[in-house]
Amino acid sequence: MNRYPLWKYAIMIVALAIGLLYTVPNFFPQVPAVQVSTNKAAVKLDNALLGRVEATLKGAGLPVGYSALDANGVHVRFQGGDTVTQLKAKDALLKDLNNGVADGTGNYIIALTNESTVPKWMQSMNALPMFLGLDLRGGVHFLMQVDMKGAVDRAAERNMADIRSLLREKKVSFGGASRSGETVVVRFTDAAEREKASAAISTNNADLVIREEGTAPELRLVVTLKEQAKLKLADSAIEQNQKVLNNRINALGLTEPIIQRQGADRIVIQVPGASDPARLKDVIGRTGTLEFRHVEAHSGKNASTLEAAKNGNVPFGMELLVDRQGEQIVVRKQPIITGERISSAEPAFDSQNNQPIVRVSTDSQGARVLREHTSQNIKERMAIVLIEKGKAEVITAPTTQSELGSQFQISGSMTTRETSDIALLIRSGSIAAPMEIIEERTVGPSLGAENIERGFKSVQWGFIALAAFIVVYYMLMGLISAIALSVNLLLLVAILSMLQATLTLPGIAAIALTLGMAIDANVLIMERIREELRAGVKPQEAISAGFDRAWATILDSNITTLIAGIALFAFGTGPIKGFAVVHCLGILTSMFSAVFFARGIVNLVYGARKKLEKISIGTIWRPDSVVTQPAISDAK
Repeated sequence: MNRYPLWKYAIMIVALAIGLLYTVPNFFPQVPAVQVSTNKAAVKLDNALLGRVEATLKGAGLPVGYSALDANGVHVRFQGGDTVTQLKAKDALLKDLNNGVADGTGNYIIALTNESTVPKWMQSMNALPMFLGLDLRGGVHFLMQVDMKGAVDRAAERNMADIRSLLREKKVSFGGASRSGETVVVRFTDAAEREKASAAISTNNADLVIREEGTAPELRLVVTLKEQAKLKLADSAIEQNQKVLNNRINALGLTEPIIQRQGADRIVIQVPGASDPARLKDVIGRTGTLEFRHVEAHSGKNASTLEAAKNGNVPFGMELLVDRQGEQIVVRKQPIITGERISSAEPAFDSQNNQPIVRVSTDSQGARVLREHTSQNIKERMAIVLIEKGKAEVITAPTTQSELGSQFQISGSMTTRETSDIALLIRSGSIAAPMEIIEERTVGPSLGAENIERGFKSVQWGFIALAAFIVVYYMLMGLISAIALSVNLLLLVAILSMLQATLTLPGIAAIALTLGMAIDANVLIMERIREELRAGVKPQEAISAGFDRAWATILDSNITTLIAGIALFAFGTGPIKGFAVVHCLGILTSMFSAVFFARGIVNLVYGARKKLEKISIGTIWRPDSVVTQPAISDAK
């Protein structure tokens, strides 16, 4: 009756093993470390760099305890590492690798970080500790307000330029175009020309609302964005700004940034471990732009122009730049299109030769301009230029093989890493809408350490109090419930670690609350068994009935609590979402541990006995007397 088949015990053992494997990494300490990486495709991360880093640190008299190279760069930890050694190491590496440049424009990114001492074999199985949030680790918090009106105004400016270009291309006679806020007004003197213009504009851009106003000879077309297009533009602007901010903060050498959308037009930035808000404010406030430009001269074309430019005689309207391979080229200053016209850019592989490429998509206006330019410049090179703080950097300068449209690919001698970097830079080279900081907070690491200690103590003492109560009140069956509660905590922490969740104070509160709620299921089962025993049911049957009949009540109560948790996640933001995630996961693990796991242990203890005489479940109260159970027996 109360026996599990072997496969159920196998599930219990596997769950316990997985729980231990993914929970244990959280107990390995994090130590100060330095990470050397790069965001430049031409700079290689190889063993030569690892050796150079080790030699630099050795020459500076800094004791290297551990160093390794992976896809993200070189990682170095120090013997008896502390923050003083970490800062000295960063200064030494900046001086040797970047010639002292620390503004993100050097070849290498020197990042201060905290790395776990989890063994390699665990890391290979993705057994890693949870990230610690800003309130536990310390760092910098910014709340950014995105200027959606600015994004719409920019879109109107682009629409005005596109309309002018389109009407000239279609040879439509018009008296000029002007913009007022998000509205573009095109003036005409002839109704037939206005009709032609309206048809051409609506055909080329379905996101515009066109309204005819005025009487001859002062005829007008009033052009605005559709409401649906504005919403799409707002979402796109937020997403684009998030990508740009993430790229910039990583380039500054700060790891594990948390960049999340909050509400309709705000972005939250949290950088655990950062302590210099002034430098961060400078980085996130930068406004870079991305441009596609025509290459006028290079080593294989117009060599005399290139040589003259090298000697300081750059032709008017031209600019001498250097690409990532070190080649000097002369490009036109006037862009063909800007990054605002790029819809997407993703790394991929060519279906014909399986070589790494970048697939790029543009909007309808960008496609029209590109088609017009490239049809006249086949076999010519086009440079993709990133402009940041007045400095222009050529990301790549491929050769145009055919006429380009709304979708095209960039190919050449590139590695998969280079295509990923180029795609990222094309996508996130410039912000889509202006932003300003409306809230700023700095949390010190000492406060974070105090929060961790208090949070862990609350969970620890809460667990001890619950376990002590349940063991005293229900005796051996209470001990089994305490073991199941331990398994619940183990599995919850393991799942959070597997998901690489960020642990915050609300998350710790949710763990403590989960423990208190999880014991309810055990209490329901124990009391149900007591009821059966009071009714004179045999012990084996009482155990079976207790678990089976309590299950429906446990399921109902947990489903209603789960619904509340899902509502918190759906409608909450920031810390509330974090609390809801831990809360919902805790409900699922508590149901598994209280019903499945606890019953498995009970079956091991009592199920093997055919004639069970006693159940250690505490004192059973009857209306007319007090019966201390183990007095009930199967024997008659």
